[in-house]
Amino acid sequence: MYAPFNRHLLTLHRTRALARRTEGADFLLRLVAEDIAERLAVTTHSFALGVDLGGHTGLIHAAMRQSGRVEHALRADLFVPDPNIEAPDLVIDDAILPFANESLDLAVSALSLHWVNDLPGTLIQIRRALKPDGLFLGALAGGDTLWELRDALLSAEAELTGGASPRVSPFADTREMGGLLQRAGFALPVADQDRLTVRYDTMFDLMRDLRAMGATGVLAERGACATRGLFMRAAEIYAERHSDPDGRIRATFQILSVSGWAPHESQQKPLRPGSAKQRLADALGTTELPAGEKPSQG
Repeated sequence: MYAPFNRHLLTLHRTRALARRTEGADFLLRLVAEDIAERLAVTTHSFALGVDLGGHTGLIHAAMRQSGRVEHALRADLFVPDPNIEAPDLVIDDAILPFANESLDLAVSALSLHWVNDLPGTLIQIRRALKPDGLFLGALAGGDTLWELRDALLSAEAELTGGASPRVSPFADTREMGGLLQRAGFALPVADQDRLTVRYDTMFDLMRDLRAMGATGVLAERGACATRGLFMRAAEIYAERHSDPDGRIRATFQILSVSGWAPHESQQKPLRPGSAKQRLADALGTTELPAGEKPSQG
């Protein structure tokens, strides 16, 4: 199976980021934690056992506990324990989940599934781990995330070397995620998006934040090692193409919010074809014509 991401490198980057915690670099995770809390608040369900599939910083775990909807919330740190807060309940690789079938009432994943090599397979694992009528809430980076950085790096490399290698990870879009949730067997799947534009003084300030998030280059095939000259030229192109009148550059983060339920007989189901009690033509006040017949003129 094609594996676009180097998971070992991702582990190293996450470990380094945790060891060098940077104030304010968790702004995306904080926004996602607020969104998770709001989504839990509007559900009428209560969940006996929920798990935060990612754990680091404890923000999502805290949102689950404070929602009043989760009786017992586990924190599952990704790859390594977060040394800055109390020990997690367990440490996991979210590509290989350790949970038994139908053992969870709620699973939440925030800003990590976009690094999984087999996203359809991981979604299937999550759905199987949920009890009937269990809920999955997720947030992951969407396809427009960091498109400005991608443009600057590709353009700089093409200009300097005559070729270009991918240096910013590819991400899914909203429609793809809705389809993946359906394929994984989730009922009532929902996929939505939010876009956040963050401004920086330079491209290097953006890259410093990405490093502090543990979110820098983990592509398995990255081509030749990037040089200082490549980054300097990319920073110039970034400023030329993607800056505001005050000289500050823009960076786009597209966050996909997804949800799905493990199937249960109590859930709403679509009507069977032909079971409608009223014709659409009658509801619209129009005349229904046989297939292929054209409406009369005048």
